[in-house]
Amino acid sequence: MLDSFNNLSPVLQAFIACLFTWSITALGASIVFFFKKVNKTLMDALLGFAAGVMIAASFFSLISPAIEMAEELKMNSWLVISLGFLGGGVLLFIGDKVYDYLDEKRKDTTSSKAKRCFMLISSITLHNIPEGMAVGVAFGSLTYSLTGSTLASALTLAFGIGLQNFPEGSAVSLPLRREGYTRGKAFFYGQLSGIVEPIAAVIGALLVLKIQLILPFLLAFAAGAMIYVVVEELIPESQTNKKKDLMALFTILGFMVMMTLDVALG
Repeated sequence: MLDSFNNLSPVLQAFIACLFTWSITALGASIVFFFKKVNKTLMDALLGFAAGVMIAASFFSLISPAIEMAEELKMNSWLVISLGFLGGGVLLFIGDKVYDYLDEKRKDTTSSKAKRCFMLISSITLHNIPEGMAVGVAFGSLTYSLTGSTLASALTLAFGIGLQNFPEGSAVSLPLRREGYTRGKAFFYGQLSGIVEPIAAVIGALLVLKIQLILPFLLAFAAGAMIYVVVEELIPESQTNKKKDLMALFTILGFMVMMTLDVALG
């Protein structure tokens, strides 16, 4: 099966990989059918592990190959990578500010159910777009046979993003259920927040394949977006757990798993 997958085009590989991340979002949203509340320690452990995977992926799968390609293309590598990395973080920063503005309006008005639903979904979708692009860029860069850019690292990146999508799906469906939505509708809107990832993945892969010169920038851009998500959301949320030292170990474990796959299998 892996051989068949390896023979597919990078665009199709990226699309399939993000169908997986979307399915994990749907799996997280499906919790609404079984539980009113989800075990916090389990959720925080998943977030911590995903944070470690994404930190390692940001360097071994994205920044390191970006530096190599920038040097091969005779670019000013430190400048291109710095601008790309900063750009990815700034995009997420702007997204957060937009959501905060929308969320404030939601609290200040007697919103309809449809409007509250939109607010919840938009907050997760804002982050899923660059995450989907990160997967697309990772698969698209396989075409250029860069050091550190391997099928295993791209798949592991998708796996790490998928892990952190699990609590995101439930973060939409459970509040909607509390607001009076049926379980079916709460699940539908919860999984809907992740459907943008396969679309963004295809766009990211196509950009890499069509315009090689922007690949170093895009790789660094994806890394910056991922680090922003890790620092702003994943680690702070996992550290709200009473067993914060254990959550830190899950982050280390996630980093180790991703690093091992990149170094040993790359």
